[in-house]
Amino acid sequence: VWKIQHHHSSVMPEQVVMPTPITEDEVRGLFQLWNGALATEDPEKVAARYSKAGVLLPTVSDVPRTDNEGIVDYFTNFLKLKPQGEILESNVIIGANWAQDAGLYEFTMGATGAKVKGRYSFVYIFEDGEWKISHHHSSVMPE
Repeated sequence: VWKIQHHHSSVMPEQVVMPTPITEDEVRGLFQLWNGALATEDPEKVAARYSKAGVLLPTVSDVPRTDNEGIVDYFTNFLKLKPQGEILESNVIIGANWAQDAGLYEFTMGATGAKVKGRYSFVYIFEDGEWKISHHHSSVMPE
């Protein structure tokens, strides 16, 4: 009579998603990728920084942008101002295949020279081999 002496059971490896490590400085660097996309003045390149199901709650529009088409539409108009951002205060939290950066930033509008301070939050996810913006909220400072 045969008896089982040892039995091992586990989840198949393709069902396990291993977290992709990222540092706080690398999370802050993701803003620079987005800011660099703004500098191209190409709304498609900016929208490409957002995940497939990304949500943009923009500064100068009452309309939430919940798909690529809506994000492209927003940046088509916003990029006419030639915005360039600078982070003034950053607060990073890192999880497994996600990261959050929230704080204060300031934009200089190259078209007019105007400066606008705002509050921001970016939630990034690791999607298709790269970090993408899953959620982006921006609002003008209340005072």
